[in-house]
Amino acid sequence: MSRATDIEHPETFHGLPVYLLPAPGETEPGGAAPAGEDGRTAPAGSLPAADAVAWRLDSAWQDDLDFPALWRHFLATVDTSRVRALLIGPWWEDEYTPLTPVVELLVADAARLPSLRGLFLADVESEECEVSWLRLCDITPVLEACPRLEELVVRGGGTPGEPRDEETLRLRPVRHTSLKSLRFESGGLPGHVVRAVAACELPALRSLELWLGSDWYGGDATVEDLAPLLSGGGLPALRHLGLQNSVVQDEIAAAVASAPVVAQLDSLSLAMGTLSDTGGEALLAGQPLSHLSRLDLRHHYLGEEMLRRIVSACAPAVVDAEPGDASDFDPDEDDERYVAVGE
Repeated sequence: MSRATDIEHPETFHGLPVYLLPAPGETEPGGAAPAGEDGRTAPAGSLPAADAVAWRLDSAWQDDLDFPALWRHFLATVDTSRVRALLIGPWWEDEYTPLTPVVELLVADAARLPSLRGLFLADVESEECEVSWLRLCDITPVLEACPRLEELVVRGGGTPGEPRDEETLRLRPVRHTSLKSLRFESGGLPGHVVRAVAACELPALRSLELWLGSDWYGGDATVEDLAPLLSGGGLPALRHLGLQNSVVQDEIAAAVASAPVVAQLDSLSLAMGTLSDTGGEALLAGQPLSHLSRLDLRHHYLGEEMLRRIVSACAPAVVDAEPGDASDFDPDEDDERYVAVGE
């Protein structure tokens, strides 16, 4: 499967600049260095205030440094009681391994992170590991151990082949009263994860994004799995919904066209997937979308005339979609359509 967009390390997270924690010995005691352009090296300097940056931990490519050692270094070097945001980069040594030990450390030391509000699990870009090759695990314990968490991003999900359960992304339904933003970035989000999200009680959630992906990489979620989310009843505070990067984007568009949740949204994303004129007609035949501030349709397979009709029908909402995405697309050959993030 092809990929039209690259996954990269964010420069900011949870409203804070991302700062790479240097490995032990890279600076004098009490000193550290911000990440350079390559995300790994930079001149020495003093540590920033613990609450002024989003801390990124990356133990891969470090000689004689595994993630538990880097974690101990983090706890000993940074005032973790003030840390507001944390990104977990590559954690393996020689071969890709599940995220399980990282989750166990986070849960065991959650009391030492009372100010943690933003967490990014698997901030890994494609040159380090393709998104669908990331080995994850059950992330439910993190939500249970961090009741004040407000933003959670999880990258990875389905994997090619038949991975063992302990290596796949899993989630159990939970009640979490603080979480405001939840995003799953995946080339193939398993249906059981989508169903678990739909079964969670998240009364404060304002933003939800699900990158559903392709069945080539474990993305077996169906439109029926999305039904509880589309009803709107379980997410009273939701203002942004992204159901994107899907090979069934037309079916999703048809479901969204009559979904009660749309009335409460400020923005909607059906981007990154295989949306064609079929899905566009469904949107036009459905409920008005002009109350939205933004409709994101980037990476689409809409014809130019269909895109003009959607832009006109949704005004004054801003439709984010460049014309010409479908210039090389043959509508009679569905196999030519692909999601933006696959492997």
